Amino acid sequence: MEMKITVSCPTPNRCTLLILVLFSFAASPLHASLSINFYASSCPTAELIVSNMVRSASSSDPTIPGKLLRLLFHDCFVEGCDASVLLQGNGTERSDPANTSLGGFSVIDSAKRVLEIFCPETVSCADIVALAARDAVVTAGGPAFEIPTGRRDGRISDAANVRSNIVDTSFTMIEMIRLFNSKGLSLDDLVTLSGAHTIGVAHCNAFSDRFQMDSKGNLTLIDTSLDNTYAKELMKKCPSGSSASKTVNNDPETSFAFDNQYYINLLGHKGLFQSDSVLVEDERTNARVEAFANDQETFFQSWRDSFLKLTTIGVKTDDEGEIRQSCSFAN
Repeated sequence: MEMKITVSCPTPNRCTLLILVLFSFAASPLHASLSINFYASSCPTAELIVSNMVRSASSSDPTIPGKLLRLLFHDCFVEGCDASVLLQGNGTERSDPANTSLGGFSVIDSAKRVLEIFCPETVSCADIVALAARDAVVTAGGPAFEIPTGRRDGRISDAANVRSNIVDTSFTMIEMIRLFNSKGLSLDDLVTLSGAHTIGVAHCNAFSDRFQMDSKGNLTLIDTSLDNTYAKELMKKCPSGSSASKTVNNDPETSFAFDNQYYINLLGHKGLFQSDSVLVEDERTNARVEAFANDQETFFQSWRDSFLKLTTIGVKTDDEGEIRQSCSFAN
């Protein structure tokens, strides 16, 4: 199918950026019905409204960018990028224990309410989730780029589909490769998208299997791949009997900045999760980790390409799905 896209360039630099993104978009196996500036005529301020909501929420709560990015992953990996994770009700994805710690819903809901005032029944919740995650990265200091829109919202949300479609923090490299490949994502995408852990927080139980409690209630290190000093810090922050709500920063160095520090941490054996640590231990991914640790711009360029692929997994367009009036409930 031949796809023609016309782009208006307000400035030479912005034009160059759009051309680069469109080239990547056209060269990748993305859904042909998505397009840059999809809402240019139907809702010209759509992306600005989402961006403003993300920036405002993040200014009062620095954990918001990490939450919005995680929300995107949990949406796209289950049923595709169709906002199915937002649906409320018994037996929905959102009700599964693996998703009960998700956050950022209020930002999506706020953006949707405003959009319904200015552009009723026009902008999908799926697009809002994708745009919000993109803008969350920018707000945290990451790269800015255009993404195609035109997604429609799914009507199916089943908790039974969650566990087999999201990465568990204790996954081995083989398990992660198998899951990412099933979503059309490569080994390079796996290393790149894991960089999302440069922001955000994690509950203690997400990495508690790397420690062991002895008969006196003291925690000792099981996973010797962890830097000893870092491991001791984690054990102090997550002692035996910690509250289920207790969290630590994914990145102990630059907690709320989207940068390449995550990869520097990995080389220093300070990956919070087992699924992080294996990236530096495996010869198939070690070189890429080193490249990103040594050059942030290389990471940012790869992030743009992998993020575009992530946000087009299993999208619904045209006569598929619907445009929800409320992101929490199907029409």
